Amino acid sequence: MAILISGRKDILGIGALAAAAFLIHGYHPFSEDAETYLPGIEKVLHPHLFPVGAEYFELHAHLTWFPQLIAGTARLLHLSLPWVLLLWQFASFFLFLLACWSLMRRVFADKKACWAGVMLVTALFTMPVAGTALYLMDPFLNPRNIIAFAQVYAVLRVVERRYVQAVLFLVFAASIHPLMSAFAATFCLLVVVMDRWPAWGELLRGIRARAERPDLVAPVVLLTPMEGLFVSPTHAYDQVTINHRYQFLTRWTWYEMLGAVAPLLIFWWFRAIGRARRMRNLELLSGAMAVYGAIYLVVGLVVSIPHRLEVFALLQPMRSLQLLYILMLLFGGGLLGEYVLRNRAWRWVALFVPLAGGMAWAQHSLYPASPHVEWPGAQPGNPWAQAFQWAHDNTPEDAIFAIDPYYMSIEGEDFNGFRAIAQRSQLADGGKDAGVVEMFPGIGDSWYAQVHAQTGIDQFKRDEFENLRRQYGATWAVLRQPTHAGLDCPYENSVVAVCRIP
Repeated sequence: MAILISGRKDILGIGALAAAAFLIHGYHPFSEDAETYLPGIEKVLHPHLFPVGAEYFELHAHLTWFPQLIAGTARLLHLSLPWVLLLWQFASFFLFLLACWSLMRRVFADKKACWAGVMLVTALFTMPVAGTALYLMDPFLNPRNIIAFAQVYAVLRVVERRYVQAVLFLVFAASIHPLMSAFAATFCLLVVVMDRWPAWGELLRGIRARAERPDLVAPVVLLTPMEGLFVSPTHAYDQVTINHRYQFLTRWTWYEMLGAVAPLLIFWWFRAIGRARRMRNLELLSGAMAVYGAIYLVVGLVVSIPHRLEVFALLQPMRSLQLLYILMLLFGGGLLGEYVLRNRAWRWVALFVPLAGGMAWAQHSLYPASPHVEWPGAQPGNPWAQAFQWAHDNTPEDAIFAIDPYYMSIEGEDFNGFRAIAQRSQLADGGKDAGVVEMFPGIGDSWYAQVHAQTGIDQFKRDEFENLRRQYGATWAVLRQPTHAGLDCPYENSVVAVCRIP
C-alpha cells in the first residue's frame, strides 16, 4: 500500500521539522502519562517486576497493543528501552507530519500553503486542546502519539474515497488506542456521508415515500425506561472527579469553553472559503468537522450535567477535540501561507520564530528542574528523578514503595513518574492512578483506601510507617526533606530521601 509519493526535498523537510519539534517542545520520556503506559512495557520485558499494584497500569495495557509494540521493538533491535522510546517518539513525529503534509496536498494546490500548515502544527505541538488536558502531540511517547499519523491518513483516504485503506488505518489505530480511534472513525463516517449527500438525500426521500404507505408502516415498539440501568457514581469515583474536572464540560472555565465552541465557527468560515474558492476538499472537511464538533459538544454536555450519568464521562467525549484542533491548525496555517505569508520570507520568520520560541519557553517553564531534552543514558537532572533512579539501582525488585499520593504535582517534581523510572511497586497515587480508576471504577475502593493511608506521609511517625507495612506490605518510602521520621534513609539529596520502613 502506497502511503505517500513525495519528493526527496519534501521528505527531508519533514524530517527536519520532526527534529525541530524536540528542540521546541522538549522530551521527557518518564513524565505525565508515561507513568501509566511505561510500566506495562517494562512488565512485558521483565514479567517479574511490579508484584503489587500492577492493576493500575495493566488494566490499560490489556486494551492496547502498545506495550507489545514497544517491547517487541526493543527485543528486535536489541536496544534498551530508553533508546526505543526515543526512536518511536521521533518516528511518531515524522509520520504524523508526513500524514499532515499528504492531507494538505489534497486540500491546497499551493505548496506554500501546505508548508505553512505543517509548520504551524509543528510549532504548536504542545498547545493545550481547550480544557481536555491534552496536547496535539506529547513530549513523551504514548499511544496517542503513535496513532496520530493513522488518524490523519484515515481522513486522507476517505477524502480520496479509498475506504479500505481508511479502515486499515483505523483498525491499526484501534489496536493502539481504541478511544481516540473511535473519534477518528466518527469523523471519517461524517465525511463519507457529507461527501455523498446527494445520494443519501435520494435514499432518504425514498424511505420517506415508502413510510407514507400504510401497508408498509413498521410496528412501533415502545421501550419503557429501565430503572437502575445506570449505576450511580460511587464515593471513590466522586473523589476521582474532584481532580479530573477536564472530563466534565460544565466544570470548564469560560476560556476553555470558548476553545470548544469557537472552532465550530472557524470551521464554518473555512467551509465558506472553500466553497467560494472552489476548494472542494476544504469545504467538505470543514463542514464535516463543524458537525463533528457540535455532536461531541452535545454529548459532552449530556454526560456532565446529570450526576447519575457522570460515570459515562469515562468515555471522554471532549477529547474528540484533539483531531479537530489538528485540522484547524492545518487549514488555518494553509490559508495564512497562501494569502498572507506568500513569498515574503520576513513574514514567515516573523510568525514562526516567536511562536516556536514562546512554545519552547512555555515547556521549559513546565519542567523547570529538568533538562529540556532528556537524552537516553544521561543521568537525571531532577532531584526526584535522581531518587527514583537510585531506588531502581539499589532496592530489591519486590520492594513496595509508599510516597505522597500527589507527589507528581509537587513544585519541582516535574511530573516524573516513580513506577516508570524506578520500576518498583508503589501504593496507589492520587494522580495518574486516579485516571485508571475513572476508566475502571471497580478498583476505586482499594485505590481510595491506599491514597488515604498515605496522605500526609511526609509528617508520619515511626508507628504510622509500621502500619503501612502491616496493611499494605510497604517496605520503602520516598519522603520530602527534611524528614524527621526516624527511619534508616540510605539515599538523601537536598529535596527527597529514600528510606526503609521497619
